Amino acid sequence: MPSSIVLGPMLRHVGRESALVWVETSRPATVRVLDAEARTFTVHGHHYALVEVDGLEPGTSTPYTVDVDGEPAWPEPDGPFPQPVIRTRDDGPVRMVFGSCRMSVPHDDRHNRVYGTDALRALALGLAVAGEAERPDGLILLGDQVYADETSPAMREFISARRDPRQAPGTEVADFEEYAHLYRLAWSDPAVRWLLSTVPAAMIFDDHDIRDDWNTSQAWRERMAREPWWRRRITGGIAAYWLYQHVGNLSPAELAADPVLAAVRAADGDAGEVVDEFAWTADQDPASYRWSFTRDIGPARLVMIDSRCGRMLDPGRRTIVDDAEWEWIAEQVRDTEHVDHLLIGTSLPYLLPRGLHDLEAWNEATAAGAWGRRFAAAAETLRQAVDLEHWAAFGTSFRAMADLVTEVATGPDERRPRTISFLSGDVHYSYAAELRYPGRGETTSRVHQLVCSPVRNPLSTTLRYLNGAAAFAVARLVGSALVKFARVPRSPVAWSIEAGPRFDNALATLELADGAARVRWHTGRVGDDGVATRREILAAEL
Repeated sequence: MPSSIVLGPMLRHVGRESALVWVETSRPATVRVLDAEARTFTVHGHHYALVEVDGLEPGTSTPYTVDVDGEPAWPEPDGPFPQPVIRTRDDGPVRMVFGSCRMSVPHDDRHNRVYGTDALRALALGLAVAGEAERPDGLILLGDQVYADETSPAMREFISARRDPRQAPGTEVADFEEYAHLYRLAWSDPAVRWLLSTVPAAMIFDDHDIRDDWNTSQAWRERMAREPWWRRRITGGIAAYWLYQHVGNLSPAELAADPVLAAVRAADGDAGEVVDEFAWTADQDPASYRWSFTRDIGPARLVMIDSRCGRMLDPGRRTIVDDAEWEWIAEQVRDTEHVDHLLIGTSLPYLLPRGLHDLEAWNEATAAGAWGRRFAAAAETLRQAVDLEHWAAFGTSFRAMADLVTEVATGPDERRPRTISFLSGDVHYSYAAELRYPGRGETTSRVHQLVCSPVRNPLSTTLRYLNGAAAFAVARLVGSALVKFARVPRSPVAWSIEAGPRFDNALATLELADGAARVRWHTGRVGDDGVATRREILAAEL
């Protein structure tokens, strides 16, 4: 039986003269895109190809097809979508779409009533009938691309066919094989599949890609380690993330230097054991591998930060990443010569509504013993119960980032970006906040937090009111008092919410041109005839 495409093609890293196309095939095969080809490698019986296309002209658009073992495999004959293209980078204006938190459930009336319209699918259907010029230059997916702990009917059916869901972990994903199917369900919708084949995507994970509250605290890790099924779950989740998301983030030079990819390609036969060993080590020793990465996009630089897997969770010094990775991040953020717009991607918002920020800062201090041992246990229970786990709950890292951004924003003219924007998701509402920092003036960088969440997983009406009260009302009243009583160091920066919050399913579009920057959030709707419409719900000038 000839090999066929199981998932993809996905257009991933695209530079000025090169592009990376990711493909999963049904059997070992040679995959060809334009003048480049790659042999698949095998992991746990699944077959993947990374086709590195080079020699392209900067600022050009090149239609492409995919051949598998010499036979045309993509696009499908007489398909409803335009032929995918590779558009290489130049120094012109940039339009990026970003968002997070997308449940992969059916698009029928019943699921639409609960989960709303899939904003990613609505975007894809709209772009499919628009001109190529309307397509964004990139898609930034900021976490929870899949939900391993809240599975769809199709995923639960797959699980039930291979094991007893009455046994732990129940209807949650258990291992690599189930993760592979989860990704297939997430990215097989025809419109989304076409979008991912023609708009380059950068991705980072958040907790639901693995499990809710992943790495919230050392106590959480110790509790999960006692579960007999956890090792297979975390190993499968990290291995699948490396294959389906992370490896596509890398530039040609980074691919050539990646030790995991080298070991996989050198494996004799199936590389499942190689990837499993790597994944387990990455979980047990977060400093052993760096998930953060950069991507230069015309006049913008994206520094994407892993704010989940690389955490240091010692209660005496909790940090978002280890010291070596922080130094790497700081170096990338400081390297802003010829960068007009600095984008800092982090799945978890750096700037929360101020009251919620103070509650999380108080909780971290109290869980570490600021109010004594009895209160510490209660604070840990509260932390896990209501997800007090953002940058505010890692005070050392929050203050280090404040100092770093202030340094860059007030630096020499030739190294100072016009804008610095944190791009985030996670919280299931969208907003824009403006940062005020020491030395800020008319000529310094404008710094904002931009949050877009969810793509498709809205809060219920009750939870919207509760979140609104906690984040914007009740917390504002009590947060400042609590941090004083816990002796939390004063924040070196201040900020305010300038737009939002909005709780709709949405994707945000960041437009960067001629030194100006603006962001707009759109929700979508797909009619019974398959025609998509999008409506602006929020906007901010940066």
